[in-house]
Amino acid sequence: MTGHRHLFDLDGRIALVTGGSRGLGLQIAEALGDFGAAVMIAARKRHELDEALAHLRGRGIRAEASAVDLAGDGAAEALVEATLAAFGGIDVLVNNAGATWGAPAEDYPLEAWDKVFNLNVRALFALSQQVARRAMLPRGSGRIVNIASVAGLRGNAGALLKTAAYNASKGAVVNLTRALAAEWGGRGITVNAIAPGFFPSKMSQGVIGALGEDALMGHAPLRRLGGDDDLKGAALLFASDAGAHITGQVLAVDGGYTAV
Repeated sequence: MTGHRHLFDLDGRIALVTGGSRGLGLQIAEALGDFGAAVMIAARKRHELDEALAHLRGRGIRAEASAVDLAGDGAAEALVEATLAAFGGIDVLVNNAGATWGAPAEDYPLEAWDKVFNLNVRALFALSQQVARRAMLPRGSGRIVNIASVAGLRGNAGALLKTAAYNASKGAVVNLTRALAAEWGGRGITVNAIAPGFFPSKMSQGVIGALGEDALMGHAPLRRLGGDDDLKGAALLFASDAGAHITGQVLAVDGGYTAV
C-alpha cells in the first residue's frame, strides 16, 4: 500500500471475532479480512458458522470457525486454545457476541438479567482476560475492540424499549473498556469500544418491526438505519496501526442518534 493507506493494513495479523457468523460480527470479520487479517469467527450455531465461513473464504479471506457458547464455563479458554492452534497467535480481539431481553423493569425476570449480564459482560471480560494472558501481554501488543451500544450511553427515548439489563450491561462494557485500557495500555494493548445505533439484525428485527424505522431514527440527523458497511471503518481504525494512539475511547456509529 502506498502513502498512509498502510496504516490500515492488517496483512499477517490474526483476528478473533465473537458473534461472527452474522450481522455486525460478520460485517466486521469481512472488513478485517479484506484488509489482510486471518480471521477466526466464533458463535453458538454451527450451521450459521459454516455459511459465514464459506462467505468469508469466497472473498479470499483466510478464515476458520469455532462453535462455542461463551456464557459457559471454560468457553473462553477453549476458544483461545482453538484460535492459537489454528493460527498461532491473536493480534485483534473483537468482542461482539451479545444478548438482549425485553420486559418492563418492574416485571423483569432476574434469570433474564443474569443471562444478559453473563454473556454481555462476564463472558466479554473472561475472553479479554484469556486473550491478554495467552497472546497479547507476552508479546507486548494487541488490539481489543468491544462492541457496546448506544443503549449503554443513554436511556430509551420515551420508554419505547424496555431493555433495562441490556442498557445496563452495555454501560458496563463502556466503563470496562476504559478500565482495561488504563490497566493494559502501558503493556502495549489498546482497548476501545464501538457503540452501534440501530442496524438491521436478528437481535434488532423485533424492535424495528414493531416500532418502525421512522420512530427509531426519524429525529437522528442521518434519518436511517445503519447499513452493511457502516461499522467497517470504525472497526478497521481500532484494529489497525491507524488507531495506535487511541485507547479507552467509545465511538458511537449511530447516524447521529446520540447527538440530539
